[in-house]
Amino acid sequence: MRACRICGRASRGFFFAHLLRADLYPTYAFCSRRCQDAGAAIAKRRNGMIDKTDTETKAIKAARQSFAEVIGELGLMPEFEGRSAAEIDRIIEACVDGFRDAMGRIALNDDIPF
Repeated sequence: MRACRICGRASRGFFFAHLLRADLYPTYAFCSRRCQDAGAAIAKRRNGMIDKTDTETKAIKAARQSFAEVIGELGLMPEFEGRSAAEIDRIIEACVDGFRDAMGRIALNDDIPF
């Protein structure tokens, strides 16, 4: 049984997927309608995410090096000097989310070449 995403108790059949799109967004489990409502409100404000998993946080941090290499190659490093890690992570997350959303839209339109 999955744990409630808000309080950690055992979930009891209350679920939420942002925009009812379980193919694009995580599906969260909750123990009650109260926790489900709270989780849905958080996810709506954060474009489907309640919080990042440890793996997602590590992956974003690991992507900073690739990001730095590309902006260096493009001569854009001066524009990013002095930016915080949180600001860089926000850019990386926006790119990943945009890519994922586009892939979902393409798949729904059967535009994936074989």
